[in-house]
Amino acid sequence: MVSSFAHIYRGKRVLVTGHTGFKGGWLSLWLRALGAQVSGFSLPAVAGESLFSALPRDTFNKSTLADLRDAQAINQAVAESRAEVIFHLAAQPIVGLSYREPISTFTTNALGTALLLEAVRSAKSKAAVIVVTSDKCYRNDNSGRPFIESDPLGGHDVYSMSKAATEMVVAAWHASFFSKDETLGPIATGRAGNVIGGGDYGEDRIIPDAVRAYQKKQPLVLRRPQATRPWQHVLESVSGYLALGQRLLIQPDREQLLNFNFGPDFEAERSVQELLDTWLAGWPESCEVQVAPQSAYAEAARLSLDHSKAKRELGWQPVWNFHDTVTHTAQWYRLRHEAKQNDAAMLAFTHDQIATYTHDAGRAGVAWATLT
Repeated sequence: MVSSFAHIYRGKRVLVTGHTGFKGGWLSLWLRALGAQVSGFSLPAVAGESLFSALPRDTFNKSTLADLRDAQAINQAVAESRAEVIFHLAAQPIVGLSYREPISTFTTNALGTALLLEAVRSAKSKAAVIVVTSDKCYRNDNSGRPFIESDPLGGHDVYSMSKAATEMVVAAWHASFFSKDETLGPIATGRAGNVIGGGDYGEDRIIPDAVRAYQKKQPLVLRRPQATRPWQHVLESVSGYLALGQRLLIQPDREQLLNFNFGPDFEAERSVQELLDTWLAGWPESCEVQVAPQSAYAEAARLSLDHSKAKRELGWQPVWNFHDTVTHTAQWYRLRHEAKQNDAAMLAFTHDQIATYTHDAGRAGVAWATLT
């Protein structure tokens, strides 16, 4: 079992790549609340609304805005951060964009990860490195069987392939370099499900698309309403990454490459239609839903993750069920767009959601929230 986050990250120097993104913003804010000294490396936030825009500038000791594929920039950021923990979230995360920009997707996700690991090697950093990938890294036969960490990697589309390739990059660099070099630290990968939560404005995602439909007073068009996904709140995946980082700090086994699934309980594996029905129950005036003709994109009909390894070895488990996940997400967006709250109010509400999640985790007996 792991011990409380509250002391393990206090005073730690942490580098978050992808800090201007959705999950990176939540992770950075939580780390700062835990007393970490956070540096960030990422492309600039996408123009328009984002969680990052609500974060106070003192969230980060230093914020570097650069491309992950710029070897000189990432080398400098890793060296200057003197990080004790690195959370690597920088990626091209949009499936639809991967069809339009396949080379950029591959080079950002796979080559970018290799360049980060080379930067760590160049700095002779003992930092614990947590590389975030995706449930889509697995070779999916659409059987519906929950994936376990030892299942084959693969992907029939560019995005999934790039995530499988990222996992293979990590495995190769670990076997070739990190496991053999005593000047380096441990590495692990984290694979999460379909994440939702306040502050996500990415393109071609169900909840952000629903919010944009509300803003524009237009119908929300669904591509595959019966596709099933493991829906989870962003705090579930972020708490998993923090638990994994904590494990590497407490037990820094350089010779073993760890990888963990951070998926929801099976009750949260719902169709896109069920997601929207629950969303509309909490915000009925947000949008009208229509179904589009069959998408040309190759998308899995079903995805499922088995998180029993994370529960067994990290003491991590999901906290919010499907209904709670959608409700907390809708509350964030309603406050932002219906009540039109400013950045300061949204920052306070985001902190409140982290506190509520932590309280609920403690009541559920989750290790990171109960042990000190």
